[in-house]
Amino acid sequence: MNLSLSSPALRRVLAVVVLAALGAAAWVATRPKAVAVLVAAVQPGRVETTVANTRAGSVSACRRAKLAPPLGGRIDKLAVREGDRVKGGQVLLELWNDDLVARERVASEQLRTAQAHVNEACVLADNAVRIAERTRQLRDKGFVSQDGVERAESEAKARQAVCASSRTQVQEAEARVHASRADTSRTVVKAPFDGIVAEVNGELGEFLTPSPPGIPTLPAIDLIDDSCLYVSAPIDEVDGARLKVGMPARITLDAYRGTHFAGKLRRIAPYVLAIEKQARTVEVEVDFDAPRDARHLLVGYSADVEIILEARDNVLRIPTTALLPGNRALLLGADGMLEERKLAVGLSNWEFTEVKSGLERGDRVVISLERAGVHAGVRAAAEGAAGAK
Repeated sequence: MNLSLSSPALRRVLAVVVLAALGAAAWVATRPKAVAVLVAAVQPGRVETTVANTRAGSVSACRRAKLAPPLGGRIDKLAVREGDRVKGGQVLLELWNDDLVARERVASEQLRTAQAHVNEACVLADNAVRIAERTRQLRDKGFVSQDGVERAESEAKARQAVCASSRTQVQEAEARVHASRADTSRTVVKAPFDGIVAEVNGELGEFLTPSPPGIPTLPAIDLIDDSCLYVSAPIDEVDGARLKVGMPARITLDAYRGTHFAGKLRRIAPYVLAIEKQARTVEVEVDFDAPRDARHLLVGYSADVEIILEARDNVLRIPTTALLPGNRALLLGADGMLEERKLAVGLSNWEFTEVKSGLERGDRVVISLERAGVHAGVRAAAEGAAGAK
């Protein structure tokens, strides 16, 4: 049956089609626009509970000595420069000490004189003892009286006393030599260990003044043993109670962004620092697990530490930025609608949170919660996927 364009039936069909098209266009035009969101897929991985420092820590040397002679004087010898590597016992600096060296020489000569006097006195004493013995033998044969024997024995005892006294004088002379050497050594600065000279404060011919009590002055030489480094950092007193020596840690440095150094907690200070009443901290020290990897680091670098309190591997996790107050999250469903889910969570840190229930692997959670219009019940479109590492 043929219908002409002017037939009533065809006109009714066309009217219905036009109305349906207009209705669809109106629905599309009035439908709310999907909110663009960033999402992350729920995936298994490692989650840790960590504690981090509240203020920047620093790289420190296990041994560092700020050296200066205990006496004041003019620098007569300066054997090192900044950056020099030195061995333990090496002379670094020496003050003018000709007068003390001369006194030491006099004391040494007096010692030799005392030793010679001992030799002389003790030889005479031995000889007097032998004479006394022969005198007794002559008395027994009737050739010498008892008085002669007593005189010989008295002479022997006197000579022995002089010998003993001379040995005491030698000990006294040795003590004077040690005292003179001690005075001389106070003008010489030696390296107490192998290391690198970090700083030299003074030039040849300048006068060094010892630090008065309670008034610190710059050291003549700052020596660092850079073969052993660690990181010292402050931890909030609330977190300090959960720490134990031996816990694993991660070290990061501003000078080496993106690089992590494995470490281990070696010391927890037995007291709380109260530099500011609002910020009480506990100082901790973290060793590098691989000291060789840290040898190129400079003492004084600013550093941060993350101490790992607990860790779990291969658990479902979401970025912590996807977590709403009350352990809730927004799930982007397959229909494009945002749905709120209540979660049971486990371990958590600033990066990831463990999900025990409430989500399944592959679910997409919103991580751009700060955007306007992002809430449960609205249409949304994933702007990009940020899968958990």
